[in-house]
Amino acid sequence: MTLLRNRARCFIDTNVLAYSDDSRDPAKNIRAVEVVKEQFQRGSGVVSLQVLQEYYTSAVSKLGLPAERARFRVTIFSNFQVVEPKLADVLAAIDLHRLYNLSYWDALILRCAKQSGCTVLLTEDMQNGQTIDGVRIVNPFL
Repeated sequence: MTLLRNRARCFIDTNVLAYSDDSRDPAKNIRAVEVVKEQFQRGSGVVSLQVLQEYYTSAVSKLGLPAERARFRVTIFSNFQVVEPKLADVLAAIDLHRLYNLSYWDALILRCAKQSGCTVLLTEDMQNGQTIDGVRIVNPFL
């Protein structure tokens, strides 16, 4: 099932990447693998350094992946466009955090999505369907 009909650039949050390696919830695992494959095939997926770092720590500490395997997966996911936040992004994320009552880390994800030209943020961590600063939040697991 195609997530989006158009060629919208999609920012992929940590939880989507983590579920692609998590067999404890088979339905989410299958869906996450589909989403990751679709974004690779379309060339429309974007992640940030923050997402890659969070994925690594989650994969090792929560999923129990060996560090070598988690590192390998980070190198695979780094084939998406990788956004490297700058000071202006940190400050803008602080503003989003204050304006929308988001966690700072979610606000930084939104800022990186916006700065990389994404119109969609794929995550289960924020309100599905909400649009913040021009980025629509889509929970691919619903």
